[in-house]
Amino acid sequence: MEQILKNLTLDFFGKGKHKIAPEKFFSTENAILLDVRSREEAGSISINMLYHLNIQCINMPANEVPDRIDEIPKDQSIAVFCPANFRSSIVYAYLLSKGFPDVRIIEGGYSALTEALKPGKLLKVVQNRK
Repeated sequence: MEQILKNLTLDFFGKGKHKIAPEKFFSTENAILLDVRSREEAGSISINMLYHLNIQCINMPANEVPDRIDEIPKDQSIAVFCPANFRSSIVYAYLLSKGFPDVRIIEGGYSALTEALKPGKLLKVVQNRK
């Protein structure tokens, strides 16, 4: 964890190496969208990526990540999200400390994610799949 913290420099954050825009993430091949909201939050408003065949969405509340870490593939790109990016940031640092090589935080959190899934943008995805 010490080395992870030492790498979190102004250069790292200034270049946005820790985050990814939802639209850019949606074009990533073989990716995991890691929803670290509570079960109650995810149960109230769920995210399913049925029309983004390249992305698997996993709801794993932040407090369950240590016990369920084996369910997260290390060989895929991972984007973490929650409403305010607080839990996402903690899980992001935790996954880095556990050797996950390709982890990012969804820029703008839940709000940006749902904005990127509005009808006009989703229609483009659906039409490009045909």
